[in-house]
Amino acid sequence: MSAPILEVENLSKHYGGVKAVEGVSFAIRAGDVFGIIGPNGSGKTTLINCITGFAKPTAGKVRFKGKDITGMEPHRVAALGVTRTFQIMRPYFSLPAYKNLVIPLSSPRAKKTGGWRGGGRHGDRDTVAVDILEELGFERDSRVPYQVAGTLPTGYLKRLELGRCLALRPEVIICDEVFSGLSASEIASLVPLLEKLHKEGITLIMIEHRLRELFRVATRVMALSSGEKIVEGQAETVMEHPRVKEAYLGAEEGLT
Repeated sequence: MSAPILEVENLSKHYGGVKAVEGVSFAIRAGDVFGIIGPNGSGKTTLINCITGFAKPTAGKVRFKGKDITGMEPHRVAALGVTRTFQIMRPYFSLPAYKNLVIPLSSPRAKKTGGWRGGGRHGDRDTVAVDILEELGFERDSRVPYQVAGTLPTGYLKRLELGRCLALRPEVIICDEVFSGLSASEIASLVPLLEKLHKEGITLIMIEHRLRELFRVATRVMALSSGEKIVEGQAETVMEHPRVKEAYLGAEEGLT
């Protein structure tokens, strides 16, 4: 088997006496879709913040392709090829949607890798930005790609978050509740896009409360509770664990 693309070893994050994350370990191989589940306050987003440099771990290690990236600044983590979305979207609200992608397309990583996803596209950054948005469901001939980001509805903002990640030609995308706030029809149209990214070889890590949709795409799942890892494995196995059942029983419509 190939070596893991991302390894997390005994990672902890404490805020004073509060143990937000405590001794979490897992490894992900290239091409995985790795789901992270758990009730609110279980440490999911804190864990991802520690991986991507938005929080400094109290203890433990994070390795990307064997390189120690523990505590590395977010822009350096992204430059290596590990990108993320945010549950509360963070676009440049005053810029047109496509201009949000021109910024990462102008980054050293994008310039170094060249082209767009496999080198198949080159040219004007504005054009490439619109190309990416079109693949994510922005109607090219409409005004939506050129609309100021702050005026876009949630469904488009979620896709814009993915687009900003893709502009960096990442190897790993971490999605923090990408389905949150979306209607059933919006979720239904977003799932095939995630499946397409998976088929193209991008490794996905998904924090998610919408379990039915997550289990459609995830190859493995890890459950957290009170900052600690409960269990990891196939979705069916994870959901049979007594502590996972206790956490979710009657609380998640995606289970039914």
